[in-house]
Amino acid sequence: MRETDFVGGFAKGLTVIEAFGEAKPRLTITDVSKETGLDRATARRCLLTLAELGYAAYDGKFFELTPKILRLGHAYLSATPLPRLVQPYLDQLSEKVGQSASVSVLDGVEIVYVARAAQKRVMSINLMAGSRLPAYCASMGRVLLAALAEAEARAIVEASDRKANTPYTKTAPEALMEEFARVRQNGFALIDQELEIGLRSIAVPLENARGRVVAALNIGAPAAHASAEDMVARYLPAMREVQAALRPVLA
Repeated sequence: MRETDFVGGFAKGLTVIEAFGEAKPRLTITDVSKETGLDRATARRCLLTLAELGYAAYDGKFFELTPKILRLGHAYLSATPLPRLVQPYLDQLSEKVGQSASVSVLDGVEIVYVARAAQKRVMSINLMAGSRLPAYCASMGRVLLAALAEAEARAIVEASDRKANTPYTKTAPEALMEEFARVRQNGFALIDQELEIGLRSIAVPLENARGRVVAALNIGAPAAHASAEDMVARYLPAMREVQAALRPVLA
């Protein structure tokens, strides 16, 4: 892309939108400036523009995003067939195994949920389409990273904020690269309370008819319901069935 094709103001506006999140739903101009690295005047102009267009509300001190912002994410969900294709399979899988099932794609250092069938809440955060998790410590993230070239996967790992969410979280780059190798060999990833205490999850890659990994499928369960070994024996066969059924229809 040529430098003259880059719209800096638009990029700054998107950066401001991304400053908001579940833990930061209401932000001041100063907050946004600190979060984004933009100077205060630029942050103010972006925020006021979002408010003028109806994408944010402003009470004189705090800004917060409005439901109109969902139009931006809905455009992706509407334009891509992936959520519509996988949702019926997720619903059936979730009902069959009695646990929540999800599909996600890789976006930088994170995974983004594109479809979900929830039986019960197994995490402290409420996951839904559009939710994000760090790829390095999520079962679907490890499946998706394992599908990349080793150099590309390592670059994403090294760019990640690899905090130890629990005492079991693997954070060392070499340990994670070894884990990706195991995932490739086994054909699935198993996370045992690395993301959150009390949660285990298992994930498999979703390939298209040409063998390219386009997404990941997982099942999450409370640790009290299934040991790590039980996760494989109890859920992997049903996940393999969904994996095989989706292969011919995924682009």
